[in-house]
Amino acid sequence: MLPCDLRNEDAPALYSAKVRLSHIGDRPYPKHPLVTTSDGVRLAVCDTGPRAAEHTVVFLHGLCLNQTSWERQINYLLRRYGESVRVISYDHRGHGRSAAAPMGTYRIDQLADDLAQVLVALHVTGSVTLVGHSMGAMAALAYLGRPAAQRPADAHGLVLVAAAAGKLAERGFGRLLATPAPGALVGLIEHIPGHVQHALVGPVCVTLRRWRGPRHATTLAATIVTALTTTPMATAVGFLPSLRAYNQYATLASIHARTFVISGGADPLTPPSHAADLAAGICGAEHVHVPYAGHMLPQEAPRVINDAIRRTIAQRQRREPVSARPLGMSAMAYPWAVPPKKLNNRSQRSLDDQSSVRLVAGSMTNPV
Repeated sequence: MLPCDLRNEDAPALYSAKVRLSHIGDRPYPKHPLVTTSDGVRLAVCDTGPRAAEHTVVFLHGLCLNQTSWERQINYLLRRYGESVRVISYDHRGHGRSAAAPMGTYRIDQLADDLAQVLVALHVTGSVTLVGHSMGAMAALAYLGRPAAQRPADAHGLVLVAAAAGKLAERGFGRLLATPAPGALVGLIEHIPGHVQHALVGPVCVTLRRWRGPRHATTLAATIVTALTTTPMATAVGFLPSLRAYNQYATLASIHARTFVISGGADPLTPPSHAADLAAGICGAEHVHVPYAGHMLPQEAPRVINDAIRRTIAQRQRREPVSARPLGMSAMAYPWAVPPKKLNNRSQRSLDDQSSVRLVAGSMTNPV
């Protein structure tokens, strides 16, 4: 855990990485440090923009993904804001280019601690927006649930994508977490050699590559293939017990950040009811719902997420008081007029790139 009184000599070690992550957007002169956590795990980080930037946006990816999943959002911020915004992304332990860790450390509270240590190592201060997808959003909520002395930077903006505050084992595909399977898999993976694990996922990948169906299902299938071929099975399985036990409902009322909760109507992993709980529990949160999108919202509805990030930054620049907005304010976004299966690729790209999203919340909510 991060010490309450974090002195310079206690800060996580920071190393300059020789590898260049050129596939993470078109970042101008990014820095690629390796942050070593207190338990010795090296995290691969990409840091773009000056420390003195007006605002810092930190991206947290989901389970079995990596920081490249935020490419569209990162490119958008760099084009729109240039050096006035600092952009930080990193791979969670056991993911992407970050080092593996003992399976016992694959927990949501540990990811929150890793986030705190990244913020300390990179000297992040001032106005900050946390953007989390799925497990990354859960890590952000767990971070905000820590005592103030263990949060080196407070979030002024918060974008929660396909997220939940808990109760994962009670809804959607998450009900599988309530079965004995996760515990059995953890015990099994600990005794299966790596090359055997890799052979086991081969047939699954072949089947998923042949998948043809609705756009959100095809996107999810392609993502699962990438995850299975790039993420160690120990990582994927190791987080399951923590996801089952995860519960941050008690944290929601204490969050004062400008918050957007974004959900997909066709998301089987984190159904929209989770987003409704978040919007109801966080003061002034806006629920932006994309009816025909699935779990992979950063890829399926990038414009919606970009707009939410932009509004958190605009709110901070205008110093709009969060308390001025009603508790649990909910907004609905409809970027599609018809289901995606009725649109061709050209039409879908046009809708994704629209410059505005219709927001409805009792009365019309104008974009900031």
